[in-house]
Amino acid sequence: METTIPRVAVELLRAFGDVATAPLLGVAEKLSDGLRAMLPHRALVIFTEDCTGRPQKKAGDAGITEAVTIHEMADVRRRLRAGDPVRTAVIAGAERDVRAWEASTGAVLVLCDADSPADAAVDELVETVWETTALHIRQLVGHADPSQPIESRAVSAERVRVTTELTERHATDLESFLAVLRGRAIDDRRARTAVADLVADALVRTKTASDVLLTVSEEQVAGAFRRLRADLRPLTQYGRLDIEFVEPPADGRALPGEVAHAARAIVRSAVLAMNDQDDITRVRVQWDCDGRNLLVNVRDDGRGGVDADAPALHMAQAKAASLGGGAELTRVPGWGSELDVRLPLDPPSPVDVAEWGLAPREDEVLRLLAQGRRNRQIAEALSLSENTVKFHLARVYRKLGVGTRAEAVALAVGAGLA
Repeated sequence: METTIPRVAVELLRAFGDVATAPLLGVAEKLSDGLRAMLPHRALVIFTEDCTGRPQKKAGDAGITEAVTIHEMADVRRRLRAGDPVRTAVIAGAERDVRAWEASTGAVLVLCDADSPADAAVDELVETVWETTALHIRQLVGHADPSQPIESRAVSAERVRVTTELTERHATDLESFLAVLRGRAIDDRRARTAVADLVADALVRTKTASDVLLTVSEEQVAGAFRRLRADLRPLTQYGRLDIEFVEPPADGRALPGEVAHAARAIVRSAVLAMNDQDDITRVRVQWDCDGRNLLVNVRDDGRGGVDADAPALHMAQAKAASLGGGAELTRVPGWGSELDVRLPLDPPSPVDVAEWGLAPREDEVLRLLAQGRRNRQIAEALSLSENTVKFHLARVYRKLGVGTRAEAVALAVGAGLA
């Protein structure tokens, strides 16, 4: 008997496939393409606190995507958490017909100017796709290229934008207060009531925007550690591994967002590498802060047999290096393995590029490298062969005094070449 699969189900599966294979910066576009057949829309906007550098990911009409603010997205999330289905919202400064969903990760999806009537079945399908997408985003952030943390550190413009939004909102509120107080159309009692209502609304908006700004820019060390525990909970619930967490000081210095994300990713990578040993039963995870660095220690109770060449460990070491820190693995036969990590909390001091003595072509290669280009992409941009690019990179590494791609990217971004 032949089975007919509904077209909407086919589109759903296609959306799953496209999103699951998309890189981090391509998720919004692929998701928009996949959902458009089920729910036509002019623009798609994602707000996620998993990405400290670029908390918004957008696709569609530039008139919307270039003007939407984090404050607007945070307000949509607040309404969703209050049980509001959110069919209209102010997005990009205008009231629009929207559909909105929040995933279990806290990430929010908004489809703007959706031109089809509400359909519970379609909404449920989109919610399913969005939940998977949000988890995919979190996974991509955790396993991003080692240069991702330093890129996030360099993308301060997004934080400036959030601050600007907050400042402009304050100005608008103050102008509204003055307009009411100076107006002659209402008496003093009604004016006081109107201003009180405006102030209450303004305080809510200010608190929401301030919370978003802090989340984008930094995390309290204790809160960041709690998120790490939640990330590792599945290993303890469904596996044989017992993870001991040593809490950091509750009053420690706040962590820049990119440091907190990198630290969690490094610990996850280290724990997974250690868990591959047959004789391991316990891992101890400890965070501390000396005021200038986040200090991370991960130690197992195995026999010192963790694979030093494990890709997960290389990823952890590269992430630490990309932020100007380091990760050192110690293996003691019969006593276990230990990873000590140091992550600076402040960006590195500016570097004088001239001191590197780069040739013009080497400078071009390094700048493209700092933009996240792979060797093949650099070769295409400069009309070179990949072997020639590798030759130039080897000379660049030697002149910079580094041994890895991530270290070169960290220095280049710190010097303003990205």
